Amino acid sequence: MNLRDLKYIIALAETQHFGKAADRCFVSQPTLSGQIKKLEEELGVIIFERTNRSVKVTPIGKEILEHAQQIMEQSDVIRQLALAHQDPLSGPLRIGVIPTLSPYLMPLILLPLKDQYPQMKLILSEEMTDVVLERLHNHEIDAAFIATAVDDDAFDVVPLFDEPFWLAHPDEQPFYLKDKITQDDLNDMDLLLLAEGHCLAEQTMDICHLNDRSQQGEMADLRASSLETLLQLVAAGFGSTLVPALALNRLSVRGDGIVIRKLELNNAYRRISMVFRKSYPRKLALNALSKLVIENLPDSVKPLSSNKRKKTAARKVKDST
Repeated sequence: MNLRDLKYIIALAETQHFGKAADRCFVSQPTLSGQIKKLEEELGVIIFERTNRSVKVTPIGKEILEHAQQIMEQSDVIRQLALAHQDPLSGPLRIGVIPTLSPYLMPLILLPLKDQYPQMKLILSEEMTDVVLERLHNHEIDAAFIATAVDDDAFDVVPLFDEPFWLAHPDEQPFYLKDKITQDDLNDMDLLLLAEGHCLAEQTMDICHLNDRSQQGEMADLRASSLETLLQLVAAGFGSTLVPALALNRLSVRGDGIVIRKLELNNAYRRISMVFRKSYPRKLALNALSKLVIENLPDSVKPLSSNKRKKTAARKVKDST
């Protein structure tokens, strides 16, 4: 038995398909199938129940897979420790970023990162919060940039900046000439949301108290998969939406019948944080990345200083005692 065999059975358990598992492991299907069969013969148990249509993990297979995943995670920790000892600021750094942040934050830091840390190779994946956190748990990524609070003892959280929301609405609105948008205005307007699963949709609902009123009819069913699509719906006069500040520089938000207004409300922002496993050994690399992010933020957001981050961490410790 070796790490390669464990990698094969984990891939097959996750995909439940020999062809897909072989592709993930960059081997041929007969190679993967034959090696798993040899492992089963070596252990004297059946890990997978095979039929012409499906592959299912047996009860003993589930127990074996739990240990296999732990072993693979620890082997990754060993590699990361060795890399951190050689040069903590070099080598691959796997980062997950939510879709409503990645297109607007990452272009701000990629060139500075290349200039300051040319040996650090950033590997990005763009997925929604639940998927990013699951991948972080599974050691598939090293850290994540997210916009929601995390309550997990396995993770450390470093708040980076507060990002205000702006209101995008059609120019033909009753409050078009108002100097200031109030909470009552938000509560009464038709708000367009992203599809379920996007944390931005939940944040919009919280800010605009959408949970306190029934969602029925066209507006309840009219959801988009991206901020760009939301703004196209706004331009067509279907309603209004909230736009994070970083997105304003890259989205087509002005003209075409769209008005952009800053919200002077205490709760109209989201907090962007970096999350990583407490056991992750290359913390110097993550510290360098978080510092780089803060140094390259535009004036439209509010960076959180190191002192404020320490106070936040201290407050969390105090609250837990």
